[in-house]
Amino acid sequence: MDGLVDDTDADDALTDALDAGPRKERVKGRADEGADEGGDDGGRDGPVRRCLATGARRPQAAMIRFVLSPDGTVTPDLAARLPGRGMWLSADVGSIKTACARNLFAKAARARAVVPADLAETIERLLARRCVETLSLARRAGEAVTGFEKVRAALEKGEAAVLVEALDGADDGRRKLRQARARADRPSVEPVTCLTAGEIGEAFGRERAVHAALRAGGLARKLTREAGRLDGFRANGREDRAVARRPNDGGAGQGAGGQTDDEGR
Repeated sequence: MDGLVDDTDADDALTDALDAGPRKERVKGRADEGADEGGDDGGRDGPVRRCLATGARRPQAAMIRFVLSPDGTVTPDLAARLPGRGMWLSADVGSIKTACARNLFAKAARARAVVPADLAETIERLLARRCVETLSLARRAGEAVTGFEKVRAALEKGEAAVLVEALDGADDGRRKLRQARARADRPSVEPVTCLTAGEIGEAFGRERAVHAALRAGGLARKLTREAGRLDGFRANGREDRAVARRPNDGGAGQGAGGQTDDEGR
């Protein structure tokens, strides 16, 4: 992949920087709500937590932690670092709505809990911001490229570990990149399809970008984790766009509004 570097130590340092912040302090004598007892760390997937809304036990990386602010406001803690008793929910709109409707935050905290009316929208916005920042770090580290031709070349050479495609991009470009993925030497490429062309473009310092590719490393892994959580808030929107999209909508790399992603052509 043109211009990419292979520096694992620098890669991990950049990954850690995104989550920099004060260490989480446990309230004495009170464990995080939803934390599995018995020290189950979930193996390779990390710690396992129990969802307040569904009771399902899932890897912490696929969930969202909440705490109460000093005034009792329910606050999403996406980096899981804020002090206070943690409450965990699966990263999807349905779980958030269930927790709000059933007053589960107050029950779990055993205290008055004020739930913002736009809680789900706030979480979506914050998760999207984390994805854009991670992609931007990868670009600055020389680990990501954009532009249809550069992305296709990276796929065909087996250099791409993550393929980012705009949720508002056109089907023709997706089809051609799927063909490139099929020719790749790499056995699997993780797809990220929950970002808009505007968000991908922001990470690369441009107005829009429809495709991007990342090489394997800490930032690629972090992007797939964050995108997995964001996908729980945007899956319906992606399905709606797929239904509305015309079969002959644009050419390779063309996004909504007729704008093209022609970097590297």
